[in-house]
Amino acid sequence: MSLVDVDYERVLLVKPEVFVYRIPPRTSNRGYRASEWKLDAPDWSGRLRILAKAEKLIIKLEDKNSGELFAACPVDSYPSSAVESVTDSARYFVINIKDGSGRTAFIGIGFVDRSDSFDFNVALQDHFRYLKKDEELAKQPPLETEKKLDLSFKEGQTIKINIGKKSETSSTTSVPRPKPTGSGMPVLLPPPPGSKSNRTPSSQTQQAASKTTTSTNSSNLLLDFE
Repeated sequence: MSLVDVDYERVLLVKPEVFVYRIPPRTSNRGYRASEWKLDAPDWSGRLRILAKAEKLIIKLEDKNSGELFAACPVDSYPSSAVESVTDSARYFVINIKDGSGRTAFIGIGFVDRSDSFDFNVALQDHFRYLKKDEELAKQPPLETEKKLDLSFKEGQTIKINIGKKSETSSTTSVPRPKPTGSGMPVLLPPPPGSKSNRTPSSQTQQAASKTTTSTNSSNLLLDFE
Protein backbone atom coordinates (compact mmCIF):
# COMPACT_ATOMS: atom_id res chain seq x y z
CA MET A 1 0.00 0.00 0.00
CA SER A 2 1.24 3.48 -0.86
CA LEU A 3 1.80 6.01 1.92
CA VAL A 4 -0.52 8.38 0.09
CA ASP A 5 -3.38 5.91 0.55
CA VAL A 6 -2.87 5.63 4.32
CA ASP A 7 -5.78 7.45 5.98
CA TYR A 8 -4.73 7.11 9.62
CA GLU A 9 -2.19 9.04 11.65
CA ARG A 10 1.15 7.34 12.25
CA VAL A 11 3.66 8.23 14.96
CA LEU A 12 7.13 8.29 13.42
CA LEU A 13 9.12 9.52 16.40
CA VAL A 14 8.71 10.42 20.07
CA LYS A 15 11.39 12.19 22.12
CA PRO A 16 10.50 12.86 25.76
CA GLU A 17 12.75 15.91 26.13
CA VAL A 18 13.50 18.75 23.76
CA PHE A 19 14.52 22.36 24.44
CA VAL A 20 13.16 25.43 22.67
CA TYR A 21 15.07 28.70 22.17
CA ARG A 22 14.21 32.13 20.87
CA ILE A 23 16.63 32.89 18.09
CA PRO A 24 17.72 36.23 16.64
CA PRO A 25 16.58 37.02 13.11
CA ARG A 26 18.92 35.94 10.36
CA THR A 27 20.66 38.96 8.89
CA SER A 28 22.41 37.26 5.99
CA ASN A 29 22.20 34.16 3.81
CA ARG A 30 24.55 32.23 6.01
CA GLY A 31 23.06 29.47 8.13
CA TYR A 32 21.95 29.61 11.72
CA ARG A 33 24.51 29.16 14.50
CA ALA A 34 23.50 27.61 17.83
CA SER A 35 26.38 29.36 19.58
CA GLU A 36 24.45 32.65 19.17
CA TRP A 37 21.57 31.32 21.26
CA LYS A 38 21.26 31.27 25.04
CA LEU A 39 21.85 27.53 25.30
CA ASP A 40 22.12 27.59 29.09
CA ALA A 41 18.67 29.19 29.47
CA PRO A 42 16.10 27.51 27.18
CA ASP A 43 12.73 29.26 26.91
CA TRP A 44 10.70 26.04 27.05
CA SER A 45 11.18 22.28 27.38
CA GLY A 46 8.81 19.44 26.69
CA ARG A 47 8.08 16.47 24.43
CA LEU A 48 8.54 16.22 20.66
CA ARG A 49 6.47 14.00 18.38
CA ILE A 50 6.58 13.53 14.60
CA LEU A 51 3.24 12.48 13.11
CA ALA A 52 2.37 11.53 9.54
CA LYS A 53 -0.93 11.03 7.75
CA ALA A 54 -0.69 10.07 4.09
CA GLU A 55 1.89 12.45 2.57
CA LYS A 56 1.46 15.10 5.28
CA LEU A 57 3.94 15.36 8.15
CA ILE A 58 3.89 17.56 11.22
CA ILE A 59 6.25 18.14 14.15
CA LYS A 60 4.47 18.77 17.44
CA LEU A 61 5.92 20.22 20.62
CA GLU A 62 3.77 19.20 23.60
CA ASP A 63 3.78 19.43 27.35
CA LYS A 64 5.43 16.25 28.63
CA ASN A 65 2.86 15.81 31.43
CA SER A 66 -0.49 16.99 30.06
CA GLY A 67 0.18 16.57 26.33
CA GLU A 68 -1.04 20.13 25.65
CA LEU A 69 0.16 21.46 22.31
CA PHE A 70 2.81 24.18 22.56
CA ALA A 71 3.67 24.61 18.86
CA ALA A 72 3.34 22.75 15.54
CA CYS A 73 5.54 22.71 12.46
CA PRO A 74 4.07 21.34 9.21
CA VAL A 75 6.75 19.92 6.92
CA ASP A 76 6.11 19.59 3.19
CA SER A 77 9.62 18.51 2.22
CA TYR A 78 13.00 17.91 3.77
CA PRO A 79 15.46 19.52 3.76
CA SER A 80 13.57 22.80 3.40
CA SER A 81 12.96 26.06 5.18
CA ALA A 82 10.54 24.26 7.50
CA VAL A 83 13.41 22.41 9.20
CA GLU A 84 17.03 23.53 8.95
CA SER A 85 20.17 22.27 10.66
CA VAL A 86 22.52 24.76 12.28
CA THR A 87 26.02 25.10 10.92
CA ASP A 88 27.97 24.60 14.14
CA SER A 89 26.27 21.61 15.84
CA ALA A 90 24.45 18.39 15.03
CA ARG A 91 22.12 18.61 18.06
CA TYR A 92 20.25 21.83 17.15
CA PHE A 93 17.73 22.73 14.45
CA VAL A 94 15.60 25.70 13.40
CA ILE A 95 11.93 24.95 12.67
CA ASN A 96 9.16 27.13 11.26
CA ILE A 97 6.11 26.86 13.52
CA LYS A 98 2.58 27.87 12.51
CA ASP A 99 -0.57 28.52 14.50
CA GLY A 100 -4.20 28.13 13.55
CA SER A 101 -4.46 31.70 12.26
CA GLY A 102 -1.56 31.23 9.82
CA ARG A 103 1.09 33.15 11.73
CA THR A 104 4.60 31.76 11.53
CA ALA A 105 7.76 32.05 13.58
CA PHE A 106 11.22 30.51 13.56
CA ILE A 107 12.41 28.91 16.77
CA GLY A 108 15.41 26.85 17.71
CA ILE A 109 15.17 23.35 19.17
CA GLY A 110 17.90 21.20 20.68
CA PHE A 111 18.48 17.73 22.12
CA VAL A 112 20.69 16.73 25.02
CA ASP A 113 21.86 13.53 23.36
CA ARG A 114 23.35 13.41 19.87
CA SER A 115 21.51 10.13 19.17
CA ASP A 116 18.17 11.92 19.65
CA SER A 117 19.03 14.48 16.99
CA PHE A 118 20.14 11.66 14.69
CA ASP A 119 16.78 9.89 15.11
CA PHE A 120 14.98 13.18 14.42
CA ASN A 121 16.90 13.67 11.20
CA VAL A 122 16.43 10.07 10.00
CA ALA A 123 12.67 10.07 10.68
CA LEU A 124 12.22 13.08 8.42
CA GLN A 125 14.45 11.69 5.68
CA ASP A 126 12.78 8.27 5.63
CA HIS A 127 9.27 9.68 5.31
CA PHE A 128 10.04 11.78 2.25
CA ARG A 129 12.22 9.08 0.72
CA TYR A 130 9.26 6.70 0.79
CA LEU A 131 7.02 9.34 -0.75
CA LYS A 132 9.49 9.80 -3.58
CA LYS A 133 9.56 6.06 -4.25
CA ASP A 134 5.76 5.96 -4.32
CA GLU A 135 5.73 8.74 -6.92
CA GLU A 136 8.24 6.89 -9.08
CA LEU A 137 6.24 3.69 -8.91
CA ALA A 138 3.03 5.52 -9.78
CA LYS A 139 4.66 6.88 -12.98
CA GLN A 140 5.63 3.43 -14.20
CA PRO A 141 3.22 1.69 -16.60
CA PRO A 142 1.23 -1.10 -15.02
CA LEU A 143 2.62 -4.57 -15.59
CA GLU A 144 0.66 -6.83 -17.91
CA THR A 145 -1.02 -9.57 -16.02
CA GLU A 146 0.21 -12.96 -17.11
CA LYS A 147 -2.36 -15.34 -18.49
CA LYS A 148 -3.05 -18.15 -16.10
CA LEU A 149 -2.69 -21.67 -17.43
CA ASP A 150 -6.17 -23.19 -17.81
CA LEU A 151 -6.04 -26.90 -17.04
CA SER A 152 -9.78 -27.45 -16.82
CA PHE A 153 -11.62 -29.73 -19.28
CA LYS A 154 -13.57 -28.09 -22.03
CA GLU A 155 -17.17 -29.11 -22.62
CA GLY A 156 -17.32 -32.57 -24.19
CA GLN A 157 -13.57 -33.13 -23.81
CA THR A 158 -12.50 -36.56 -22.56
CA ILE A 159 -9.25 -38.14 -21.57
CA LYS A 160 -8.06 -41.71 -22.30
CA ILE A 161 -5.74 -43.59 -19.99
CA ASN A 162 -3.90 -46.72 -21.19
CA ILE A 163 -3.13 -49.19 -18.43
CA GLY A 164 -0.39 -51.66 -19.45
CA LYS A 165 -1.19 -55.45 -19.37
CA LYS A 166 0.93 -57.86 -17.41
CA SER A 167 3.13 -60.11 -19.60
CA GLU A 168 2.19 -63.81 -19.81
CA THR A 169 5.74 -64.87 -19.03
CA SER A 170 5.78 -62.99 -15.79
CA SER A 171 2.30 -64.19 -14.82
CA THR A 172 2.67 -67.92 -15.66
CA THR A 173 6.33 -68.60 -15.04
CA SER A 174 7.20 -69.29 -11.47
CA VAL A 175 10.29 -70.52 -9.76
CA PRO A 176 9.89 -74.27 -8.88
CA ARG A 177 10.14 -74.99 -5.22
CA PRO A 178 12.40 -77.83 -4.05
CA LYS A 179 10.52 -81.07 -3.19
CA PRO A 180 11.22 -82.80 0.09
CA THR A 181 13.17 -86.12 -0.19
CA GLY A 182 12.52 -89.46 1.52
CA SER A 183 9.71 -89.74 3.95
CA GLY A 184 9.42 -86.07 4.45
CA MET A 185 12.10 -85.94 7.12
CA PRO A 186 14.60 -83.16 6.74
CA VAL A 187 17.94 -84.08 5.20
CA LEU A 188 20.61 -84.33 7.86
CA LEU A 189 23.87 -82.77 7.00
CA PRO A 190 27.10 -84.73 7.76
CA PRO A 191 28.67 -83.87 11.07
CA PRO A 192 31.61 -81.51 11.04
CA PRO A 193 35.14 -82.85 11.38
CA GLY A 194 36.07 -83.78 14.92
CA SER A 195 32.53 -84.81 15.94
CA LYS A 196 31.82 -88.02 17.91
CA SER A 197 30.71 -90.00 14.85
CA ASN A 198 34.10 -89.57 13.18
CA ARG A 199 36.27 -90.25 16.19
CA THR A 200 38.63 -93.31 16.11
CA PRO A 201 37.40 -96.52 17.88
CA SER A 202 38.20 -96.81 21.55
CA SER A 203 40.76 -99.24 22.96
CA GLN A 204 38.00 -101.63 24.12
CA THR A 205 36.61 -101.89 20.63
CA GLN A 206 40.06 -102.58 19.24
CA GLN A 207 40.65 -105.41 21.79
CA ALA A 208 37.29 -107.04 20.95
CA ALA A 209 38.12 -106.95 17.28
CA SER A 210 41.56 -108.48 17.84
CA LYS A 211 39.98 -111.36 19.87
CA THR A 212 37.53 -112.10 17.10
CA THR A 213 40.32 -112.21 14.55
CA THR A 214 42.40 -114.55 16.74
CA SER A 215 39.53 -116.99 17.24
CA THR A 216 38.86 -117.05 13.53
CA ASN A 217 42.49 -117.74 12.76
CA SER A 218 42.56 -120.57 15.35
CA SER A 219 39.55 -122.29 13.84
CA ASN A 220 41.13 -122.09 10.44
CA LEU A 221 44.29 -123.64 11.77
CA LEU A 222 42.36 -126.59 13.33
CA LEU A 223 40.71 -127.24 10.05
CA ASP A 224 44.10 -127.58 8.44
CA PHE A 225 45.17 -130.39 10.92
CA GLU A 226 42.09 -132.56 10.32
